[in-house]
Amino acid sequence: MRNRVLGLIVLWVFLCPPGLAATSNGAEEAIGAVLDTFHSAASEADGELYFGLFTDDAVFIGTDVTERWSIGQFKAFAEPYFSKGQGWTYVPGERHVDILPGEGTAQFDEILSNESYGTCRGAGVLVLTPEGWRISQYCLTIPIPNELARDIVRLIKEFETAQGTEAS
Repeated sequence: MRNRVLGLIVLWVFLCPPGLAATSNGAEEAIGAVLDTFHSAASEADGELYFGLFTDDAVFIGTDVTERWSIGQFKAFAEPYFSKGQGWTYVPGERHVDILPGEGTAQFDEILSNESYGTCRGAGVLVLTPEGWRISQYCLTIPIPNELARDIVRLIKEFETAQGTEAS
């Protein structure tokens, strides 16, 4: 699977140079291919491919309030898992991509499915580099239905109070 997806990305780079990819409707397809490869590489614990899809100054924001990592910090977190062949699987569903004015930046959001965390949302920013589209920011969240929000907020406040980590 990884080789097939990587092959599609390489083919895309050769068939559609970055300038054309930014101005054509094909940019959304190229961005979709990057995000699909991102999720596939995580599932296969392929750290080299996974982290190669980020910019050098990328930020990863996880579900916990403490999880705002530079790409170097996130790589250090993930490496022990990936080195044991343990990845994480988020299956993308609905995805929205918007190319921003100037056509070298895109924002996206996607609904994801995960065995442990259920329905999640990924959102972020990609930038067009000489190597193609790269993830500059990725934010993973667990959407809370409005009907459950007050109860969840109460649980979080109780947890923070017990941990001494209340937001200031």
